[in-house]
Amino acid sequence: MIGLPKSTEFNRRIPKQKFYENLSITPALRRSFIDDVRGIYWRNKLAATTLNLAAGSSVTEIEVFEIQLNARAIDEAVLRQIDREIPYHILFLLSYENQYQAWIGYKEAAASGNQAFKVSQYYHTEWLDEARLPLQLDGLNLDTVYENFVRQIRNSVESEVWRVELSVSENIALDQKRQQLEKQIAALEKKIRREKQFNKQVEMNAELKRLKKELEALS
Repeated sequence: MIGLPKSTEFNRRIPKQKFYENLSITPALRRSFIDDVRGIYWRNKLAATTLNLAAGSSVTEIEVFEIQLNARAIDEAVLRQIDREIPYHILFLLSYENQYQAWIGYKEAAASGNQAFKVSQYYHTEWLDEARLPLQLDGLNLDTVYENFVRQIRNSVESEVWRVELSVSENIALDQKRQQLEKQIAALEKKIRREKQFNKQVEMNAELKRLKKELEALS
């Protein structure tokens, strides 16, 4: 898929029950797998053995999973559950009626605990024809290929383009900070509209100005 070399093709179906049977998950997540997912296919395996690329220090394989859907939507928790069970980095291609949406979670080695990885942030494209997905195999090793997939998907939909001088993890930290500030600003603006006391409005407007200035500094 997505123009990847034939040497990377895997094309194996994975029973979706693998990700919810005999596992401790919520009833809502189980229902999402049953109702929303029509099929899961392991389309490609990007590795030193299938590409003329070196393995990375943190990325040894990138799996390309196609998830065929029954509707044009999915709960992010479904992808997070699959990421939790597969000990490799994954590029997800959601498909519905010949349209595709690429998803990727920034997957890092967990500092502790029994999980091999943690996913700090997911990014996804718009729904597009397969040929229009903004994905290119770019990099000299699997670390850079993976990071470039993250950059390509994230930058395809966000107006604020990532800083080239920062690493992927540093840019993600900035994204999360922006999202946090935007939520605080929206909540404070709503609170100001409801506030009747002038003195409190003045105090909250000063705080709002400070938050907006902090958000602007991140741009």
